[in-house]
Amino acid sequence: MPPQLLKPITLMGANASGKTEIALELARRLGGEIISADSKQTYKFLEAGTAKPRGAWTETPAGRAYLVEGIPYHLVDTLDPRATYDAGAFVKEAKKLVPGLQARGKVPVMAGGTGMYIQAFWNGLDELPPADPVLREKLAALAAAAGKEALHAELAAIDPAAALRIPPGNIQRVMRAIEITRLAGRPVSQIWSGRFFNALPAHEGKFVFIKWQKDLLTERVKRRTAGRFDDWAQETRALLEKGYAEDCPGLKTLGYPQMLDYLAGRLTKPEAVHAITAASMAYAKRQNTWFARYRNAVLLELKKFEDYEPAALAEKIINS
Repeated sequence: MPPQLLKPITLMGANASGKTEIALELARRLGGEIISADSKQTYKFLEAGTAKPRGAWTETPAGRAYLVEGIPYHLVDTLDPRATYDAGAFVKEAKKLVPGLQARGKVPVMAGGTGMYIQAFWNGLDELPPADPVLREKLAALAAAAGKEALHAELAAIDPAAALRIPPGNIQRVMRAIEITRLAGRPVSQIWSGRFFNALPAHEGKFVFIKWQKDLLTERVKRRTAGRFDDWAQETRALLEKGYAEDCPGLKTLGYPQMLDYLAGRLTKPEAVHAITAASMAYAKRQNTWFARYRNAVLLELKKFEDYEPAALAEKIINS
């Protein structure tokens, strides 16, 4: 296949927008392989709660791979739930995968909803100090005891410019900004180069944003949560029985705190479904806001449930 036809396709969208099915269709039609840009699906043992595509580890001519419907799906099911993973780790791995796939004549199809991973891959990351587990634990304790607004006030006190750019609800980014400022000895807003927020380089690949109408996406999230709830509860209970702590990184991902509340009897099943749906939609709003700024991405707006036809959407992407 000519090199210009091996340019990566990056498929973006909120959780429950159907990225996996479209990515599989694209990979089938183009002879590609998929790279997950999803911070949750990286973890082992987290399946129902992360909507990780069902697959199996298999030996292939190119090496051991996680195959989904016969297609290699990279950067999923690799990390212990106790481990941490960030944009830097993602970029390091993905930067090795993309040229390797192209060298084998495979089209890289990147699919995920973690906007920071996608942006970091294409525009790079600033050189920042590594995480400090002790400091991060103290900041997490502050957020738990005094609330996200108190944590954000801490950032505003040491770096007002950063506080203006990071909303209080994005606790992980607030904590990281405080952490960097303290470790570097100067405000993180002075360290940011700004290149991270550049437009995506459309000359290097094709970018696609799947955007559902809000009420339809809410219904999809609610159906998915209810449909997977029992399996989700079972897998979470199994992790606790294996000795995983409730506050390990894997169990702090979207929806798992609410599931832990359900298992502890603090929420009923209907309350847990509602809480997970609400948290998922709050996250979806942030995802859509992030992806909407990419004016050079192909926009696929889905205004009816019937609009979601993975095969037809894949064909539309290829021909766009």
